[in-house]
Amino acid sequence: MKPLKTGMLLFPELTILDFTGPYDVFIKAPCFDVIVIGETTTPLKAEGGLTLQADVAFRDCPQLDIIFVPGGRGINALLTNKVVLGFLQLHARHAKYITSVCTGSLVLAAAGLLDGYRATTHWRSQELLRMFDVKTVEERVVRDRNRITGSGVTSGIDFGLTLTAMIGGEEMAKIVQLQLEYNPEPPFTAGSPHTAGIPILQTTKEKTRAMFDSRKKIIQGLQQRTFSAHQP
Repeated sequence: MKPLKTGMLLFPELTILDFTGPYDVFIKAPCFDVIVIGETTTPLKAEGGLTLQADVAFRDCPQLDIIFVPGGRGINALLTNKVVLGFLQLHARHAKYITSVCTGSLVLAAAGLLDGYRATTHWRSQELLRMFDVKTVEERVVRDRNRITGSGVTSGIDFGLTLTAMIGGEEMAKIVQLQLEYNPEPPFTAGSPHTAGIPILQTTKEKTRAMFDSRKKIIQGLQQRTFSAHQP
């Protein structure tokens, strides 16, 4: 089986685990040929300051079989970045799979690549994804035809294993899972808004309110421009 060219997008202020969870799965599965891509190959900072660097700039990127977009604070800038959105739209024409983890789905939605599809995102951004023409669902990993999306940050490993099973088979995915010793036993049940409890949920919402509000304002602006463009 020829490995599929898998373009994993880097951008400033991405959530590192959104990227490295799937990355660690993909580099262990022989069905993927990982290409780390960016608008340029200039080093950039992820959330928290970790320095990352793309291997290939958009202008030099071969046609991708798989498009992958992680999430993070930096997606706010991507929602209106015509270069990034145009790149995703161009490669989506011939890609076999169009994918994301966490708020990366908002970027796919802004590019029009989730219109009419079922998809998921981080629980805090479910409302924002619904603002697009996307059938938003609260599931760990959602597959709708060739769109595969993972929910919040840690779902990246589940997403990666799901995609591995789809392409390389269940046995390959299980081997990778064992290599990663992915056998989670979280110390608390606070990983979901449905189990965390009201005080934790309210505090978390308050801590993330500024980012939520700014992101919502950007999406509302996108909708207004789309509405105006369709007016006679």
